[in-house]
Amino acid sequence: MTGTDPRLRAMAHPLRLRMLSLMWSAPFSAAELARELGISHALASQHLRRLDQTGMVELVEVRVRRGGRERRYRTVPGTPLSDQREGSGLVAESLAHNLRERAGRRAPGAAGVSTDAELWVAPEVWDGVRERLAALMAELHEAAQPPHAPGTVRVGATLMAFPLTEPATGETKPTADPPVGKTKPTADPPG
Repeated sequence: MTGTDPRLRAMAHPLRLRMLSLMWSAPFSAAELARELGISHALASQHLRRLDQTGMVELVEVRVRRGGRERRYRTVPGTPLSDQREGSGLVAESLAHNLRERAGRRAPGAAGVSTDAELWVAPEVWDGVRERLAALMAELHEAAQPPHAPGTVRVGATLMAFPLTEPATGETKPTADPPVGKTKPTADPPG
């Protein structure tokens, strides 16, 4: 694991992933992150330092507050998650943790989309779907406003989609056999 990209190791902690999500649309200080996440200031500072050391956040503002200096950071645009292989299991564990936590906070009666799939598709179909999924997530990120902004709704989104290897061979090329027990995406009815 020592050869794993330091950014992936930094994202292997669910709190750091949540911090990156929060700081995408607005800068936060360690104190603001601590309040938003319900953790201690010391813990927020520790995780923020790790994100800063790996270049995943950037200092955007230093302001005087209560006689001290408050440093506010923002997530650096882009994502090192998409095409990484090494260490992706670490990130998957963090994503699963955050998904479980967010699912527990789902608004009652709210519309959403849930899906799970292990499918066989033509490579050109996969390429097109992958590009559209990336574009949809980019659209969601670009539309993000500062937390608690008036007229906004808090949304959780977790997505991992990737080619799988064949268990016996380790190959990723398509097979001619159709999958058994497909699970199709389901859209929840509007709330």
